[in-house]
Amino acid sequence: MPANQITLGDVTITRVWEYSGPVDMTPETFFPESSPRTWEEHSSWLEPQFVDPETRIVNSAIQTWLLRSEGRNILIDTGVGNHKERPYSPVWSRLDTDFLDNLAEAGVRPEDVDIVVNTHLHVDHVGWNTYLDGRTWVPTFPNATYLISKADFDFWNPANEHKPLLGRGNQNVFEDSVAPVHEAGLTHLWEDSYTIDSNLRLDLAPGHTPGSSVITLESGTDRAVFVGDLVHNPVQFVEPDANSCFCEDPAAARATRRRILHWAADLGALVVPAHLGGQGAAEVVREGNGFVIKGWAPFAPYSSTSKEAR
Repeated sequence: MPANQITLGDVTITRVWEYSGPVDMTPETFFPESSPRTWEEHSSWLEPQFVDPETRIVNSAIQTWLLRSEGRNILIDTGVGNHKERPYSPVWSRLDTDFLDNLAEAGVRPEDVDIVVNTHLHVDHVGWNTYLDGRTWVPTFPNATYLISKADFDFWNPANEHKPLLGRGNQNVFEDSVAPVHEAGLTHLWEDSYTIDSNLRLDLAPGHTPGSSVITLESGTDRAVFVGDLVHNPVQFVEPDANSCFCEDPAAARATRRRILHWAADLGALVVPAHLGGQGAAEVVREGNGFVIKGWAPFAPYSSTSKEAR
């Protein structure tokens, strides 16, 4: 039966929801390099979970992966967050969700979190790094080490005046969701790779952003890879060269996506993207110039809680 928790080797993986639904973009806008024919040929399983057949709007999930490994609680990405001012990302502006209650239902309080991994520093991956205490943004997970790639930290730091493809879409994000945890002395800015424990390793996977990263799980005979935004939508399994419109370096994103998916297919690893709704993750096998889904993970699809996403 579908559940919100599975176990791979010695690691327990729990899905913690923040939001699931439309993101106000059509496939043509979100994935401009994808073929309309691909969406049509695979509509039997892409619709309605990943694209609405009536509105032609892409659906996406905002979720955190909670890993319990070697006695520690590890969060992979922290979603959008509540009460954040996002003038150029209105879908994510001033949310009011039950995320912390959902985390508590998984048995974890903010003070119980040992490690937070931000796969990259986009608006929908760092929001719950902090919460609003009065008029001040403070770390949500006060006892955690926040693992952030130095490449992304430097790229998104406004002091460095980079000109990202996302433009103003990430406005305020560094200031309210990254700088406060860094100033509190809770960040570890890693480079190249970082070993979390004997089951989990972080590696740079650039392209989507300069410091995008993946988390590889290898425990016993089980394998998984948490790919962040290398894969936004399962159409990218079928067309691995189709980037999202948010990839900073399109050529690098294509190369990295293919490399990771080839590794997963060769080893039978579960591919766990950040934003897949439905059953959340999949095993893939090679077919032609792309990949097909061998099987979905047994995670339960989203069901709404008492508080609406807004």
